[in-house]
Amino acid sequence: MKILILNGPNLNLLGTREKTIYGSESFDQYFEELMRVFPDFTLEYFQSNVEGEIINKIHEVRFSFDGIVLNAAAYTHTSVAIRDAISAVDIPIVEVHISNVHKREAFRHTSMISASCVGVIAGFGLDSYRLGVEALSKMNQDK
Repeated sequence: MKILILNGPNLNLLGTREKTIYGSESFDQYFEELMRVFPDFTLEYFQSNVEGEIINKIHEVRFSFDGIVLNAAAYTHTSVAIRDAISAVDIPIVEVHISNVHKREAFRHTSMISASCVGVIAGFGLDSYRLGVEALSKMNQDK
């Protein structure tokens, strides 16, 4: 399987940003671990703080990847454009969040993208990404 891990704004600061919420491990460190857990998968990683770049990446990989694990970060709660991009492609996309967004500020309780994704995983720390990859793998096996 070929899966893209796609992160949105401010997630490039993992490991140094709000450690009580996001932990002290950088995403690059975690991504190395993820590749060890899934040695038979092709995992690629892309992060952007720019909404249009996230949309372009979703469009770009729609024919060459089996799925996307997407943490749209703050764009989760605001971006109709990312929601439309998800709806426009024919590959499964799992929405993930490091924190349990429902235990946080009220504005984080609403996701603009959930209804266009195949599922949502939240609140398991960086392990949410592993769970997202496992969900895509299971979906692929069930085809």
